[in-house]
Amino acid sequence: MRTLPQYYADAEGKRRFTRRVFDSSASDYDRVDRLFAFGTGSRYRRQALLRGGLAPGLRVLDVAVGTGLVAREALRVVGESGSVVGVDPSAGMMAQSSLRGLALARGCAEALPFADQSFDFLSLGYALRHLADLEIVFREFRRVLKPGGRLLLLEITRPEGRVAAAVLKTYLRGVLPALARLVARSKDTPGLYRYYWDSIEACAPPGRIMASIAAAGFTGVAHHVGLGIFSEYRASAA
Repeated sequence: MRTLPQYYADAEGKRRFTRRVFDSSASDYDRVDRLFAFGTGSRYRRQALLRGGLAPGLRVLDVAVGTGLVAREALRVVGESGSVVGVDPSAGMMAQSSLRGLALARGCAEALPFADQSFDFLSLGYALRHLADLEIVFREFRRVLKPGGRLLLLEITRPEGRVAAAVLKTYLRGVLPALARLVARSKDTPGLYRYYWDSIEACAPPGRIMASIAAAGFTGVAHHVGLGIFSEYRASAA
């Protein structure tokens, strides 16, 4: 991942920045998502989990759980016979989650606070670009998954076409922060949404992401893109 000097200077700075801005904006996050997110609502998340192999009875780890938007759909799929654990470095974001049946733990993707081979399924929703070292992260993901466990990463990818990229940039870096300013309680929330586009531009390209997943010991690595921007990375633990 490229550094963004307007926000941070190095990997540790990136971790501090993202933790601070998500803590500060946590109370606004779900409201802004419901009002302005396009194509990434609850139905899409649930269908992506199903496409990734989630099924009733599985034990799930949702990394960067935030307020629980992906975890909520995972709970619906796994049912009472399964379980969902969420982990996130932002205590503020997790404090906004009130999902019945969701267990929460504070921690980061680079050093997950769980034993080897603890989970059947691991999801990461729209946080890939916030991580500093993909190689370390994917090795951790492989470590906590059981053999044959499934991996699903959701992310927004910069469109290939110049016109589509310009439209998305205008929306995410201009329109969305302006709209967020009208409804947000935190002064940091508009800046968080400006950062979204900058982090999307700085995110590693799909080819490198897939190669890093495979190098960590995953098989069957696949990449699907919906509407030109919604990436789903899927793989199985060897």
